[in-house]
Amino acid sequence: MKWKFLAPIFVLASSVCAMAASDYAIVVSHETKADPGWAQVVAALQEKHRGATVIAYSNYVAETLGALQSQFPRYTCFVATPEEATRKFVADVHQLTRKFDADPYTDTFWGILTGYDASNALRIAMCKEPLTVQRVLSGTPFAIERVPGGIWYSELNAGEIVRKEKGKPVSRETGPADSTAEIAAGLTEYNADLFITSGHATEHDWQIGYRYKNGQFRCEDGQLFGLDTTGKRLPISSQHPRVYLPVGNCLMGHITGSNCMATAFMNSAGVMQMIGYTQPTWFGYAGWGMLDYFVEQPGRFTLAEAFVANQNALIHRLSEQKDANSEDVKGLTYDSETLAFYGDPAWEARMAAGPLNWDQLLGRDGDTYTFAILPHAGEHTFAPINTNGSQRGGRPVVYFLPHRIREAKIIEGAELNPVIADDFILVPPPKSWVKGQTYKVVFQALEM
Repeated sequence: MKWKFLAPIFVLASSVCAMAASDYAIVVSHETKADPGWAQVVAALQEKHRGATVIAYSNYVAETLGALQSQFPRYTCFVATPEEATRKFVADVHQLTRKFDADPYTDTFWGILTGYDASNALRIAMCKEPLTVQRVLSGTPFAIERVPGGIWYSELNAGEIVRKEKGKPVSRETGPADSTAEIAAGLTEYNADLFITSGHATEHDWQIGYRYKNGQFRCEDGQLFGLDTTGKRLPISSQHPRVYLPVGNCLMGHITGSNCMATAFMNSAGVMQMIGYTQPTWFGYAGWGMLDYFVEQPGRFTLAEAFVANQNALIHRLSEQKDANSEDVKGLTYDSETLAFYGDPAWEARMAAGPLNWDQLLGRDGDTYTFAILPHAGEHTFAPINTNGSQRGGRPVVYFLPHRIREAKIIEGAELNPVIADDFILVPPPKSWVKGQTYKVVFQALEM
């Protein structure tokens, strides 16, 4: 894909390009590949992503590094049974996907495709229709003004509800202290496209109230259900395709076998993609930052892109630290390998287009690229829209290039301290703002 300068000189480039034959890799163990049910999952991905290559390993996923370095795929899908998709496996995938080249950043959009069983994983693998998030359901406050419609229930104040209906202003309500039934209905009747949670959780439950008594979500035999404060069980069964962001929950992404919350969300609540901590969370950069990139920049990134953008922001912030014993270094290092991404990374789930605090544009003339950031919100342009959570705001601007480049040479904008990698540009938030200013990075590079 090539572009030339138009009038005005900047042309907007897509964040992803058309997939070439070598752009998608499927990584799977020989044992799983030989299982008839899981072989269908691999075959479905090959059918969906024509030209996808299959890379198999015997004992450790790291065995595939040489093949992945040779192919350098834009997307890498790790097909794994729930018994294989362990905490260690997630950490190993993080490490592996940062080793395709010499820089420390993530080199591919990746996801671990698993499920309660092979049938569940096959349904996820076969999902082709892109998801545009129109309705959001949340158990914690978020930037609801940036979405067409949504509801959030406070985890701190019993009965506090904030609602937004399409075309109407945000409203505040008082509801029951036990919101279990309403949140369960949000998945089964309201058909939320995105579900967000925080608060106390384990691999087998989510406690809806953080500092007050409320109900729970639990799982059993691949089925998700609510359990209110009276002990009433509320089945949750929905095949409405959705994505799930447990941004502040401990252990929600820790798959301990087929019977856990993550697999129940996939199996009985229609979740096609999700993130989740595999460890108790305390620092929070990896999880809460998903709201900064995905929700607060509506329509700019797919969920998989937002995940990688935030991971690269984490690595960049870690590289800038001077004190190896600081709390930041400890927290960022802890977060760097503990957040899982589950699902097909090339399946497109994207927020409905909404207000953006800045435009980010890329123009090209031959081997010269111009990346421009156009602020729209004055001195608040790079501030978080909602500050709920941990480690919010301060995220760099990230732009994914439509093709890989090499030998980047900065011509203009070095004072912005940009990072230009083979497939993305990262610009730290400018420290000063001047009305009407456009921030610009000009560089020369060759296509790979």
